[in-house]
Amino acid sequence: MEPTPEQSPHHAYPDHWEADVVLRDGGTARIRPITTDDAERLVSFYEQVSDESKYYRFFAPYPRLSDRDVHRFTHHDYVDRVGLAVTVGGEFIATVRYDRIDAAGRPASAPAEEAEVAFLVQDAHQGRGVASALLEHIAAVARERGIRRFAADVLPANNKMIKVFRDAGYTQQRTFEDGTVHLTLDLEPTEKSLAVQRGREQRAEAHSVQRLLAPGSVAVIGTGRTPGGVGRTVLRNLLASGYTGRTYAVNRAFDAGLPTLDGVPAHRSLGEIDERVDLAVIAVPAHRVPEAVADCGEHGVRGLVVLSAGYAERGSEGRELQRELVRQARSYGMRIIGPNAFGIINTAETVRLNASLAPESPARGRIGLFTQSGAIGIALLSGLHRRGAGLSSFISAGNRADVSGNDFLQYSYEDQDTDVALLYLESLGNPRKFTRLARRTAALKPVVVVKGARHSGSTPPGHAVPVSRIPDATVSALMRQAGVIRVDTVTEMVDAGLLLAGQPLPAGPRVAILGNSESLGLLTYDACLAEGLRPRPPIDLTTAASPQDFRDALAAALADGTCDAVIVTAIPWVGENGEAETGDGEVLAAALRGAAAGGPAKPVAVVHVEIGGLAEALAAASGTAAPRPRTPAAERRTAPARPAGPPAPAGPASRSAAPDTVPPTPRAAATPPADAETPDEQTVRPGRIPAYPAAERAVRALAEAVKYAQWRRQAAVPGKVPEFLDDTIDEQGAAALIEELLGTTPDPRGRSLGHDEARALLGRYGIAVRPTLPAPDAEAALTAAAHLGYPVALKTTAPHLRHRADLGGVRLDLADEDALRRAYGDLTDLLGSPAELLPVVQSMAPRGVDTVVRASIDAAAGAVLSFGLAGTPSELLGDTAHRLVPATDRDAAELIRSIRAAPVLFGWRGATPVDTAALEELLLRLSRLVDDRPEVVSVALEPVVVAPHGLSVLGASVRLAPPPARDDLGPRRLPNY
Repeated sequence: MEPTPEQSPHHAYPDHWEADVVLRDGGTARIRPITTDDAERLVSFYEQVSDESKYYRFFAPYPRLSDRDVHRFTHHDYVDRVGLAVTVGGEFIATVRYDRIDAAGRPASAPAEEAEVAFLVQDAHQGRGVASALLEHIAAVARERGIRRFAADVLPANNKMIKVFRDAGYTQQRTFEDGTVHLTLDLEPTEKSLAVQRGREQRAEAHSVQRLLAPGSVAVIGTGRTPGGVGRTVLRNLLASGYTGRTYAVNRAFDAGLPTLDGVPAHRSLGEIDERVDLAVIAVPAHRVPEAVADCGEHGVRGLVVLSAGYAERGSEGRELQRELVRQARSYGMRIIGPNAFGIINTAETVRLNASLAPESPARGRIGLFTQSGAIGIALLSGLHRRGAGLSSFISAGNRADVSGNDFLQYSYEDQDTDVALLYLESLGNPRKFTRLARRTAALKPVVVVKGARHSGSTPPGHAVPVSRIPDATVSALMRQAGVIRVDTVTEMVDAGLLLAGQPLPAGPRVAILGNSESLGLLTYDACLAEGLRPRPPIDLTTAASPQDFRDALAAALADGTCDAVIVTAIPWVGENGEAETGDGEVLAAALRGAAAGGPAKPVAVVHVEIGGLAEALAAASGTAAPRPRTPAAERRTAPARPAGPPAPAGPASRSAAPDTVPPTPRAAATPPADAETPDEQTVRPGRIPAYPAAERAVRALAEAVKYAQWRRQAAVPGKVPEFLDDTIDEQGAAALIEELLGTTPDPRGRSLGHDEARALLGRYGIAVRPTLPAPDAEAALTAAAHLGYPVALKTTAPHLRHRADLGGVRLDLADEDALRRAYGDLTDLLGSPAELLPVVQSMAPRGVDTVVRASIDAAAGAVLSFGLAGTPSELLGDTAHRLVPATDRDAAELIRSIRAAPVLFGWRGATPVDTAALEELLLRLSRLVDDRPEVVSVALEPVVVAPHGLSVLGASVRLAPPPARDDLGPRRLPNY
């Protein structure tokens, strides 16, 4: 909305306060500032409020608003007087306003920091979390306008409003005065208020997806009158799946006398249906979708699946149509899957919903699947079905204009029918939120992700998302930090999902291999080593082995305390007549199932070649999934915050392999039933045993499970962000210096700091950078060396030569004036004049390992901390590790151990180990700096020479800029792409 002439030109309409929010029941609403055009809406809203609610608001009978009241409540300056409204269908359902006051409670202007706040919620919408959402938004507005405290007077009988304030998590004071409860809220966000906000967000967004997946009734809008077509196909699939709710076919072209279609009621519009429809599947041409959405909104439909194409995948014009579609649907309180979606599936026995184009509904299982591609969705459904795996839910979101992978994670976290979440993503609309949600979900159940469009350099067609500058390798590292199992292909995702959904988590990387083929066993052994696992020598049962021999060998391997997982390899065995038996895989499957059921809970995977029926028989084992046990004490234990020693150099997975002594960890699962056994009593039985046609596929899936299991154990006791309580951190001094360096009108593009400025700022956080002195000529170099003390280094600082010792731009260990004078002459003769080289003199640091430490802020992902060895390892080979800020002590310890070249820091080939504790402290101090001061958008410390005792930061570059917006710390809001 635009401001009217009556409003002050100095306080224009703040459109950035507008927001779509998800309410407690899963419906959506819009929050926006109230304007002078809202007089009629305000009066209409007030007329629908009960007398009791009016009394609670005004402390007296107040049947109607006077003209003066209406003028007061619709005219705001958006600074000292602000009003917000919550709208559904364009009409008010709630309002809130604040008025700035002074210490005596009188109207005031800035710099007064307190405001009086009052809410009013329509009775029909109370209990939906409307007031809580409004409080978050009005508090954010107040903070933006310099208000630090809210004051509110509430009648003691108004328990609902008192609870809203009490549960918000802000620091507050409460007194009882003159028959009212006087509340004062400190608006500075706290850990508790942020936790409350995110908890409400999680429950609301999960409920919004649950409403879509478990509707009581479905209408297919655009059902064709003749067989074929998208709408008629969806209707057929709904009926074939045995959907338990009520189904309707809707098409405005139906004949007036047509009572049914395919056995379900047929209607020309939703208005003809005598009940409210929960879910509408829209399958009409794009130009007719707005009409269908309006019909849905006016008749109370709760959610939409839009199969129609012709939106953002068609370019800028289609993208605007897509945005308008989302705006229209949300205005009615509806969420959208799509447009250009493939559909949704819910296999729960009480729902049995297949509102998709998939011709066959998958079997019921424990895997939840989300995909942004219909084609990939088809492939995944087919692959899972072929391997006998079932699903709990399926969402193919198409252009992902509204419901996204983040919403699916919110749903999966709470869904008791989902044990593993699989996601195929082509874009991350909100990477900060994704990593936060993924970390929380992964602590309860595995999250497996395939990220498409990794190297295209552009957003996939149809996806309008913020652009992230961070490379794909960094995205992968941040996912790993959040506990996400990231794989490269959809085949790998299915492989990992089958193992994680049907088998316990491994306690460590020790693998027993047994089978009737020596060659296949050796291939499996080699694959284990390549993935960083610790395989035992394969046990060859010979080709004469019978199913009973397999059973006995598997039982013995499971009972062996020196192995954490078992891979069974099988080829057709030799029968009694000496011929190969290729047939009855059910016999072998029964033998393996029997051994697994009778042994300790360890993951088992099968690699087979040409054994008919084996995979199907293993997949059909023991129902749909394993029992979901309580988390045992073993999983609540964790490794120390700082790993005790260097990483093993064998392979990538060995760095995250659990120690041999870690007790078994059962399969991740949601909250168990109340009658579950205690950890000491229960026996965890494996579910379906996954079968793989190649050894490397089984091993790769197992290796991912090993790394995830270790992450789970560590996540049970998270690391800590050190406080640095000594006087080496001066937050106020750093803030003052940054304000001075940026100036009163900072350049939005930011500015790079000079050497001395960077040293001063870093020094405020206890990061000492060795001083350098300019050497524009030889005599200046000698003077600088005399000041610093010999031995010294002579270095060029020209951009094309910086950190390039290989080009001769650095001369070290210059012990006296003669050596320095000769080096200066050689340098200028070889590389150019001093004006080109910009040489500097620096005192020598103790010998050690050259490393590089960086921190940067990405607009989409947030602040990222990076580490690697200087030079070739990080620049040429990309051997760099990354963690999100703020980093914990464990993050810092893992960061330096997760690069491939990490053994160099720990005494590789007999060298003296360096001071990794000092390096971890440096990482934590830099993390603290960029977390405290968002104006610090980039820091590079290069090189950082880590010696056996201590370290030296020889070079530093810092860039400051006005802080970017943080959408993850503000009030809840749905994204608008």
